[in-house]
Amino acid sequence: MRTDTEQTIFLRDYEPTPYRIVSVDLDFRITEEMTRVRAQLTIEPREETAPGTPLVLDGDGISLHSIAIDGAPLVLAAYAADETGLTVVEPPYRRFVLDTEVLLKPETNSKLMGLYRSSGTWCTQCEPEGFRRITYYLDRPDILAPFKVRITAPQSVAPVLLSNGNLIEQGAAGDGMHYVVWEDPFPKPAYLFALVAGDLGVIKDSFTTMSGREVELGIYCSHGKENECLYAMDSLKRSMAWDEKRFGREYDLDVFNIVAVSDFNFGAMENKGLNIFNDKLVFASPETASDANYASIERVIAHEYFHNWTGNRITCRDWFQLCLKEGLTVYRDQEFSSDERSRPVQRIHDVENLRVSQFPEDGGPLAHPPRPDRYREINNFYTTTVYQKGAEVVRMLATILGEDGFRKGMDLYFEHHDGDATTIEAFLKVFEEANGVDLGQFSRWYTEAGTPEVTVSEDYDAASQTYRLTLTQKTNPTPNQPEKAPFVIPVRFGLLGPNGSEMSWSAVSGGTVHDDLIILDKESVTISFEGIANKPVPSLFRGFSAPVRLNSGLGEDNLLFLARHDADPFNRWDALQSVSTHLLADAAQGRPWHADNIEALRQALLDTLDDAHLDDAFKAQAIGIPDETVIGRHIGRDIDPDSIARVRKEFITALVGPMDSKLEALFASLAITDAYSPGAGQAGRRALRTALLSLLVAGSGRGAALAERLYANAGNMTERSAALAISARNWTRDAPALLGDFRARYSGDALVFDKWLVASAQAGDDGVIERMRTILAAPDFPRTNPNRLRSLLGSFVMNNPAQFLKEDGSGFRFICEAVTEIDKVNPQVAARILTGFRVLPMLEERRRVAARAALESLRSQDGLSRNTQDILQRILAG
Repeated sequence: MRTDTEQTIFLRDYEPTPYRIVSVDLDFRITEEMTRVRAQLTIEPREETAPGTPLVLDGDGISLHSIAIDGAPLVLAAYAADETGLTVVEPPYRRFVLDTEVLLKPETNSKLMGLYRSSGTWCTQCEPEGFRRITYYLDRPDILAPFKVRITAPQSVAPVLLSNGNLIEQGAAGDGMHYVVWEDPFPKPAYLFALVAGDLGVIKDSFTTMSGREVELGIYCSHGKENECLYAMDSLKRSMAWDEKRFGREYDLDVFNIVAVSDFNFGAMENKGLNIFNDKLVFASPETASDANYASIERVIAHEYFHNWTGNRITCRDWFQLCLKEGLTVYRDQEFSSDERSRPVQRIHDVENLRVSQFPEDGGPLAHPPRPDRYREINNFYTTTVYQKGAEVVRMLATILGEDGFRKGMDLYFEHHDGDATTIEAFLKVFEEANGVDLGQFSRWYTEAGTPEVTVSEDYDAASQTYRLTLTQKTNPTPNQPEKAPFVIPVRFGLLGPNGSEMSWSAVSGGTVHDDLIILDKESVTISFEGIANKPVPSLFRGFSAPVRLNSGLGEDNLLFLARHDADPFNRWDALQSVSTHLLADAAQGRPWHADNIEALRQALLDTLDDAHLDDAFKAQAIGIPDETVIGRHIGRDIDPDSIARVRKEFITALVGPMDSKLEALFASLAITDAYSPGAGQAGRRALRTALLSLLVAGSGRGAALAERLYANAGNMTERSAALAISARNWTRDAPALLGDFRARYSGDALVFDKWLVASAQAGDDGVIERMRTILAAPDFPRTNPNRLRSLLGSFVMNNPAQFLKEDGSGFRFICEAVTEIDKVNPQVAARILTGFRVLPMLEERRRVAARAALESLRSQDGLSRNTQDILQRILAG
């Protein structure tokens, strides 16, 4: 399972290791100059292993200081060690203890993988292959063992010493040093190992499990930030209670700790009993965090906690099965957020993320299945396909089996596989066993890339009162998968009569239909509904019941009818979005809209705003105009971002002009005078205010002044940062001054600085690239911090298409130059930024040529990491 630069790893080549690790004892001695790691691994050969088989352990950038077996030092001829691994030539053919010692320098570890130091705190990140940067090991997820960890460090600089499991011993170690011993009784793979040592503040709480056990909870952070951790603690306790109620899962250790660090490649990491978090997903106060930040904290706290069972107690056999833990856990955190907030709005957010991020991935050169069959660099497969599409596959399974059937399958999964490193096939098998179904065809969702397109045609016979609905699916070829067989696609549906009410039928034939669910499992199926008195309007894929592109064939009138009457909130929102997207895409391609189109859409939006049955959060989503990325994706090929940006501006102006007074009055009426609360009620109200402001700034002459006043008078970060972002995106006359004021006002808070970076990167003027160059060149810009780089460069490539995709290629060249430098320090961040080029096949020819030239120039650079090389090769091959 080694991953050398030119090597492709294939799922078909998986084999168990010749040796298993029975237990792990680690001894860390941390000093300011160096960290010594002694590992005592109890190892035994498997039954099928031949005597004399070498033991090959993984290593990365480490050097061996000493080695012994059962206390006896090995002679040089008995082993071979270098920075990439350790081989014991002929280990004993019995259980034995391998004792190694290595020396590390965490202070110089800018890759932020393995053991590194962040703002004075030592911490680890081991998923997927970071543990091999700490000690020699069988660093793969199917090697599970209990860990016992001793940490010794200077009391003055590291009074807090944490690791996985339960604290069993602590004391003084002389010379100003102290020590702790942590023991994790649950066998785990090395990627879940964690260590933290530093001078940290903490808040404490407790949780009583459903069986009556008391669990000590702690959130550790930099001093002075303790009060900003309170919402995270509240989210953790709600997550623990929810998992007990919804899935029957009780926490299993005596302690659960979270540590917030400022330098982190990911959002957070679910290490057993010791979650390490990017501090942006822990810290929150009304003065520094937006409603969206609060919601993200709640979601990610839940996600990492839920991994305790779906990822830790049951883990992956190999990294090809990554979506087994991530897709399933994303589904679980989406359900948690839906229960805690607004289910329809949460579903809209999830689908927007899928369509904006995953659909382009699935339709471009980086396409891969949720369970890929090959990789060159595993870090590059922490993608929206694995996470978000993986969650959609689980959701489809729950839709097909029903709530009770899905819960039966999950209960059996926990019962059969607790303590296992398992596979997608085993996951599906328990649902087959629990429900008596065959999921063989359904499993293609895990192994096939691409987004199916479902085309709809209909026919109504008034004489026989029969309505026929034909659904046809097609999936385009993807890399390494030219032929596509039909998927199993669950279609939640309803039929709406002329008055907007749900219609019933006397009989149905021609397909698999269960109540409000059609199962499309063939290339095409025609379903006949009898006893239909009038031709209905079909509402299909309610709740976005499958991750497909829908070509419904419904015209603007029928879509607006659904927008007013559909009982399914998601489809009401989607109908409005579809009308706007079609009009905008047509106009960008030279087919302008008519005044009647705009008037009909305007009236539908006003009807939505006036509907007292809809909550504010939903209204905020419903009145949003599709952004340039959505419009470009709808066009699909030869897109011209300049034309799209121009048409969108003209569209909003035409739409808003006649109703700007009404929108402005509603905006004013939504002002909140009560103390700030991040709860769903206030957050929804502020979201609607922001949505109205966005329309007014883009489409009304009075909008810019409203944004400036909101910025000046805002009593919370949600409104102030929204006013800044909207002003910058539309580049109002106040935008430069607001950007300057915001930077000066919040210069001391790194996470608020990220908001300024995002607003700067998404600015709608032609000076944005030069301003970003200036920001990057500033001596005090933290060029090694992933949050800062993602906020500036990631926001630019993903959310500012008009500037990133400039015809003269300046945006492409700027990003490739930045990636060249970042790659030398943090290859994971560099590769992730580079994925913004996945849009290359969709661009018109001049931009394609410019983008390829920039990428070829990047490829010519010496010493690129395998992370960046992998993304480059896949994009250019596409």
